[in-house]
Amino acid sequence: MLPPTNLVRTIVPILLVAGLVVGCGSSKKSSSSTTTSSSTTTASSSSGVDSTVAAQVPSKFKSKTIVVAADATYAPNEFIASNGHTVVGMDPDLAQALSAVMGTKVKVVNATFDSIIPGLASGKYDLGMSSFTDTKARQKVVDFVTYFSAGTSFYVKAQGGPTINSLADLCGHTVGVERGTTQATDATAQSAKCTKAGKSKVTVSVYPDQNAANLAISSGRAQVGMADSPVAAYIVKQSNGQFKLTGTPYNTAPYGIAITKGSGLDKPVLAALKVLMKDGKYKAILTKWNIEQGAITNPKINGAIS
Repeated sequence: MLPPTNLVRTIVPILLVAGLVVGCGSSKKSSSSTTTSSSTTTASSSSGVDSTVAAQVPSKFKSKTIVVAADATYAPNEFIASNGHTVVGMDPDLAQALSAVMGTKVKVVNATFDSIIPGLASGKYDLGMSSFTDTKARQKVVDFVTYFSAGTSFYVKAQGGPTINSLADLCGHTVGVERGTTQATDATAQSAKCTKAGKSKVTVSVYPDQNAANLAISSGRAQVGMADSPVAAYIVKQSNGQFKLTGTPYNTAPYGIAITKGSGLDKPVLAALKVLMKDGKYKAILTKWNIEQGAITNPKINGAIS
């Protein structure tokens, strides 16, 4: 995971910031962070089926439902709706729109973030759409189609929180991050740099999902939060003044749709995304969730910059 914000209500960030929810799941009704929560949608979109794109879809996916995994604790990109089980947000909307263009059916399921790539490798899922930063390390296991641009932002308590302008300022602080994210990697790497420079280490507290990381900050168990820029902005917006952003985003990088290597879905997904970009559906989805500033115009297969 790595960035913006949302106009739609979600119960999750409000509850977790207030300390009413303990991690896992995005609503009071759904506390599970497993793949049990899901929504099934028969592909239909104003974009409609594109016959050229549909012809690129491998035959085995034309007769089955494509299973898309998302960690639904990362609003506004993916989170649980107020009904307690449907996965909603930018990524589920885009998954449905892509499926519509490809002429397939799609099922979006809730999964813990660090279980998605292994699930793709094992065949449990077909796609991972969960704010994945496309990195060269991850490309060793899965392929990506880039579709968004995001950075990492820092956020702290509005009253008494430390001023963090860069990773170097994390020395001596406790950071709450979600397991398996680039933020967890960055904070850990920075800790080594701090100690090498003779400064206090970064205490990196890793949590199973973003809700739990946020709760650690609101409860004082961690001093600094790190999340993709759009997500951090959303968390702050929904905190009723408890949190604030600090510093500026760093390391802007592409999000990628994670795809099982050798599945043959990389090219039709890329082609479908280009259709959505051309007809305006892609921009409409980002605008719906107030994250249009992360839009890109040149999607690629495996477009990692690091």
